[in-house]
Amino acid sequence: MATSQAFHFVPLPCRSQNSAVAPLTSPSRHSLHRSSSLKGPYGTIRNISFDRNRDNRSLWMKSNIWLVYGRLNLKVKNVAYVPSASPAKTPGVARSHSDTFLSVSTEAGIRKEVDANRIPSKAGYAMEELYHNYKDAALIGGAPVEKIVEIMATVLDRVLLQFEDPFTFPSYHEAIREPYDYYMFGQNYIRLLLDFRNSYLGNTSYFDKIEAQLKQGENVVLLSNHQTEADPAVMALLLEASHPYLAQKLIYIAGDRVVTDPFCKPFSMGRNLLCVYSKKHINDEPELVDMKRKANARSLKELAILLRKGGHLVWIAPSGGRDRPDPVTMIWKPAPFETTSVENIRRLIEHSKAPGHLYPLALLCYKLMPPPIQVQKEIGEERLLGFSGTGLSVGAELHFEEITSDCDSIDQAAECFSQAALEQVNAHYDALVQAVSHGKGMNASTDTLVLSQPWSVNSSTSNEKPRVPCHSS
Repeated sequence: MATSQAFHFVPLPCRSQNSAVAPLTSPSRHSLHRSSSLKGPYGTIRNISFDRNRDNRSLWMKSNIWLVYGRLNLKVKNVAYVPSASPAKTPGVARSHSDTFLSVSTEAGIRKEVDANRIPSKAGYAMEELYHNYKDAALIGGAPVEKIVEIMATVLDRVLLQFEDPFTFPSYHEAIREPYDYYMFGQNYIRLLLDFRNSYLGNTSYFDKIEAQLKQGENVVLLSNHQTEADPAVMALLLEASHPYLAQKLIYIAGDRVVTDPFCKPFSMGRNLLCVYSKKHINDEPELVDMKRKANARSLKELAILLRKGGHLVWIAPSGGRDRPDPVTMIWKPAPFETTSVENIRRLIEHSKAPGHLYPLALLCYKLMPPPIQVQKEIGEERLLGFSGTGLSVGAELHFEEITSDCDSIDQAAECFSQAALEQVNAHYDALVQAVSHGKGMNASTDTLVLSQPWSVNSSTSNEKPRVPCHSS
């Protein structure tokens, strides 16, 4: 690997935005290393890196416009970047294609990568489709085209990287926050699809209680329905105003698809994940069944270790997959819970050294990224996107002894507890539907569910439109 170069700033003569731009010869053979920061007369810019193998390429610069060179994507003012003699010693990062994909509005960037055989033609088509679907949805929400293009350039950059240098997930994966912040990458992508004016958070007091339990070293498991690939980002976005600690603390028990599909992996890299193979797909390839079972055993061991340490927040969808609409009515409802999944996690909580708690959680967000109507075996599903209101609500803590006091057997108790958890999820889900889909807003609150909009200064007044969280850059 070539030696990294550090850079300093050299002011250029001022030019108006309408004047000619001046080319500067770029330093040869930039490595993949990252300089932790660059200091100059206009301040410090952090986390800069340049692509390798771009010898003799010119840097074109213009006052007060975006300069794009490799991963460098900064708003600069009459500044040139010149290599200094001292090499940087910071670790390397993967190269970027954001400059290529900034022409994505004409699909030229995507087709260029297909023509260069860096991605399969089928993936190229999927990229174009994803861009158009995302653009259409975000435009409905009022996002500026420039912001949409900027975000999609970054998304396609990260997806392409998975074709060139695939990331392998361990059994327990912790969110990658540096040198590239994959958590904020996912947040900013989904943010443009959320209609915050028509989104609601249920029972913030229970979220307060959960946060307190975690900070006391206790474990909390959320038994939830599962609607889209965007669920982690939706939950984090709805929690970030009132409970940012929970938003970033969440550990998701995730199926194999989100850690193998190149279009999902960049978003998964920004989440805390325990990776498992779903029962629905574990037998799809007979020759891999043994490997998948061993992988699941490793993940279960990792989960047990985490729970023994305490202070962890775990999200699990006991249905084993995403919700689907009723084939007759086409109404979306939480999928039934698998009793064995609920019982397994309950026993892990029960036998861990740290105290543990289980809560029902309802999530409404299927319009953002609805899954295929039928469960698919193949990786690479069509991704439809929409701009929509969403909802997240947590119920009261579930107490096994109280719920199963009248049961006559262990099996009956397990089934009773699983059904009680699902009933709570359904009740909260129905209230969210009333609030979001039927226009009742916070008037859909009940005696056991108080809806609010913590991101809004007017959250206590249902008739006033709330402030929408600003789009992060």
